[in-house]
Amino acid sequence: MNVAVLLLLGLGLLEAEGRCFFSRTQEHCVCYNLSQKSLGSITQCLAATVVEFRGGELERYVAFPISDLNPSTIEMLGSLVIRKIIFGDLLVPEILLARVLRFFSYTQVQELVFESCIFKGRGNWAEMARQDLPILSLHFHNVTSAPLTGREQDFSSLSSWLETLQELSVTGSHVTSLPCSIGRLFRALRSLDMAQNSLGDKSLMPTFCEGAFPQLQVLSLQCNNLTSYHSVCESMQLLRELQHLDLSQNKLVADPSSSCQWPVALRIFNLSNNGLDEVLTPLPPSLEVLDVSCNHLFAVDISLSSLKKFFLSQNMLQAAPSIRNYPMLDTLHLDNNSITELPWDEVKLLGHLQDVTAAGNPYNCSCSGAGGVQALAGLVHLGQGWPQDYKCHSPPRCQGRLVKDVLVSVLQCNSAAVIAPLCIALILLGVAGA
Repeated sequence: MNVAVLLLLGLGLLEAEGRCFFSRTQEHCVCYNLSQKSLGSITQCLAATVVEFRGGELERYVAFPISDLNPSTIEMLGSLVIRKIIFGDLLVPEILLARVLRFFSYTQVQELVFESCIFKGRGNWAEMARQDLPILSLHFHNVTSAPLTGREQDFSSLSSWLETLQELSVTGSHVTSLPCSIGRLFRALRSLDMAQNSLGDKSLMPTFCEGAFPQLQVLSLQCNNLTSYHSVCESMQLLRELQHLDLSQNKLVADPSSSCQWPVALRIFNLSNNGLDEVLTPLPPSLEVLDVSCNHLFAVDISLSSLKKFFLSQNMLQAAPSIRNYPMLDTLHLDNNSITELPWDEVKLLGHLQDVTAAGNPYNCSCSGAGGVQALAGLVHLGQGWPQDYKCHSPPRCQGRLVKDVLVSVLQCNSAAVIAPLCIALILLGVAGA
């Protein structure tokens, strides 16, 4: 087999003995520490759609002569059904990767993943100029490489391919910035995941500069070093197609005086686990999903006519928000707050609401408290927490009991409904007697 094909399909070559394992049912093949002796086992991977290579060091192959492929080899590569290749736990000389990557143009591989890899040195990417690749999805997780700053020419050589890339994720890799000129190359990118990095407020504005990521619809900045709610909002202004934004697990500080407008196309907004003590407005008027769980919210007083899913679990809410402010709501999560009663009377008026979870709250099991939760359980789905995680906190006689077990009698809870008819009956009897 051609040396280039060996490197293309088996970047995990290593002196230690290893072999490939193929799961026919999953069409998944995993190769561990391939050696020259066990290289023959790679042939079983040719029937897989997903091939994974684990373990290896490639510096010894840097000097291997890699010539252009002959027609028969090109035909063989084009016939492979492999759609996804994963490289894990590898030391990869970038110069070798630059020489081999161009051969992917003869394959049908659409997704390329690097996990826990170290990219060593600098490659000569000039051979990739005007080279198209079928790869639409590119993922890096926990990788180490040379800084991105100052590598604009390298990325420019890859522009023919990068302009067609649709998904890119660089996670857990200590990225502190992404130069503006690099962002402008991703003309067709729909999804960008930069979670678990070291991006700060000041690095976002250059990253999302004019002309960068013009088609971006999904953006995750989860678990970075973001602190300013206003600065992050300002950085998003040029992402006009953005529909899904994840800012969870940062430490955003809200500025009540901020009037920054988030992209109007935004439909899904995740602000969970940020330590926010209020939900700032304005929010996009067409927002459909809002997640502000795991914050420090004591109250929520906003109106969103298009909102369908509202996640408020693990806050400090004293009461549930008024459902009348969300006429299209179908999902409401209120677990682990300080709510004592649920607005079941409002739920009756809204036919859309179907999924409510409110376990782990200190319910007041007086008439309206217990009766409201019991009535709500008959109207909507209360999730897996019902009934075992719905317990009474007060009054003392009910403390610790399940809300569903509290008897709510008409005489106890609506004495007026009983006493009034009795009084009327006594009055009528008195009149009749007179």
